[in-house]
Amino acid sequence: MLRWRTAMFLFLLLAACGSPPAPQTTAVDDDAITVASFNFAESVLLAELYGQALRSAGFRVELALDLGAREFVQPALQRGLVELVPEYAGSALEFVAGNGSASADERATHRALARAMASRGLTVLAASPAQDRNGIVVTSETATRFDLHTISDLRPVASQMAFGGPPECPERPLCLEGLASLYGLRFKSFVPLDEGGALTVAALQAGQVQAALLFTSDGQIDAHGFVLLKDDRHLQPAENVTPIIRTDVLARFGPRVAEVTNEVSAALTTDELQRLNREVAAGGAPAAVAAGWLAERGITDVLG
Repeated sequence: MLRWRTAMFLFLLLAACGSPPAPQTTAVDDDAITVASFNFAESVLLAELYGQALRSAGFRVELALDLGAREFVQPALQRGLVELVPEYAGSALEFVAGNGSASADERATHRALARAMASRGLTVLAASPAQDRNGIVVTSETATRFDLHTISDLRPVASQMAFGGPPECPERPLCLEGLASLYGLRFKSFVPLDEGGALTVAALQAGQVQAALLFTSDGQIDAHGFVLLKDDRHLQPAENVTPIIRTDVLARFGPRVAEVTNEVSAALTTDELQRLNREVAAGGAPAAVAAGWLAERGITDVLG
């Protein structure tokens, strides 16, 4: 079922981009809540957490996992091809509003995100305390060699380095575009990798890249002894894990959907997210890791 829904998502999204679009069957036409994830492990884990909690509360849930970057998932949410996405507040706001609309102020970013999404037929639910910002990482050897502690320290040596990140990084204001405009960094080359995952870690370890983007909640940073450089000019905004749901889905399924989702968010801290990411990186299946955490926190027992 999941494989079919993912293929159908891609087909419908491509059809929706055509002119004129053909009539489509969307996720809102069924009796399930379709929870989607981006194409990296933490996002899949988050979709499992929220999806399993909703399922325990009696809702029928479909998971559409590993769909792609925000450029695909956000339009799908707006078109009703998926219905709930665990998002990252600052990145989501920058994507839809741009122009430095997100800031390090968690409440201000949440309010601005709610306003921006309301006009798109979407409701922003309660933010989790857990944050996962973009982080610039180097090996301990590279940090020692060039005396690197902050992102600003990269400026004299960036021209000697290959930088690794997700394929869309060069056009993202919170990735290479922002590193160039705010920090003045011009790297020797850019190597397209994955969204803060195994390819990025392997490329750093092998010396294929000397600096890379990893997510700050990634347990592999400590596990591999990487050095997370301080964002001393505050490029990265507040990135609280924040579920976004279609407003019509809330109206159709009732306020209990928000209550369940908010309960998961309230229990999820950055430390907890790092621990769960380490379990997945060590080989744990995201579905099993999510189920264990929900049971450990008593959420599924209460909801079931």
